[in-house]
Amino acid sequence: MSANASPLDTLIELAQGSRDQAGQALASERHNEQQVAGQLEALHQYRLEYAQKLQQAMSEGIDPASMRNYQQFLDSLDAALARAQQALKAQQQRVSQRQTQWQQEQRRLSSYDTLAARRQQEQRRHEARQELRLNDDLVNGRLARARYASDI
Repeated sequence: MSANASPLDTLIELAQGSRDQAGQALASERHNEQQVAGQLEALHQYRLEYAQKLQQAMSEGIDPASMRNYQQFLDSLDAALARAQQALKAQQQRVSQRQTQWQQEQRRLSSYDTLAARRQQEQRRHEARQELRLNDDLVNGRLARARYASDI
């Protein structure tokens, strides 16, 4: 921040920083969501493959103890899948919260930018009025000198 920065400029810089941090947090949560979704998909695939192995073993003939082991393992995979689905849902909620936070920060920054644009527009109008007054004063001064010179 420069020494001549107005309070609004300072607010804009702070809002940009907050928005950027919110964006980084959102990106991180989205990355985590992709990882959790990938783990869930891998579990789904593993369960499918294991169920196919059970079907193959059953078609070839399987003893009751092995059948029980297969079934217990499938039950544990189902429980892991349920946990992974809950983890994905929780991660999606975190992504949604971060998205909302980023949007709020972006709206705040946009509000400050709007105020700054209005301030700049008002400053330009003020400068244009000053320039017009200066030009009017110069023209009036020339006219006054021309009248004075013609009166002499």
